[in-house]
Amino acid sequence: MSLLFRSLSFSRTGLALTTAAFFAFAPASRAAACHSSAEDHSAFNLAGLKSELMVTALSCQTQDRYNQFITRFRPILTASEKQLDSYFRRTYGHQAQKKHDDYITQLADVQSLGGLKSGTAFCAQRVPMYDEIEALDDSKSDLAHYADAKDIVQPSSFESCTAPQPPHRSSSHRRRRG
Repeated sequence: MSLLFRSLSFSRTGLALTTAAFFAFAPASRAAACHSSAEDHSAFNLAGLKSELMVTALSCQTQDRYNQFITRFRPILTASEKQLDSYFRRTYGHQAQKKHDDYITQLADVQSLGGLKSGTAFCAQRVPMYDEIEALDDSKSDLAHYADAKDIVQPSSFESCTAPQPPHRSSSHRRRRG
């Protein structure tokens, strides 16, 4: 075996071991930084449900039923929206509003695309959701359980992680001249 081949072989082995070690320890450090929040999960589910019903309203001419849903569950939906705001602020810091807006846009887009793929069956599948929702209690837990039980399409998976804190700047103290 030539010296050059042994050198490359050692370099590849070293790189492979370093990469394996990185991936072996990376999930543990990431898990320590991220935590799953039931409130965040519920907020994403409710945002998905609200968007799904909006797409249904626009596609199936059921705007009056959508408006009834919004009016009936306004306090729950408002609290859920505040939870989503909190998630995006914690996770994305100063980019929170942009990321939140992007999420809402992607959510509506992916759900509209699903509606287009379903064709004429879409309304037959989705309009009965309004009847199911009418049968719910006005409680947050009833609506949250309903949203969780529905397989509502989301644009991507969002984890509940706290955003890294910016480095602490030490303020310089000025000396007063006497």
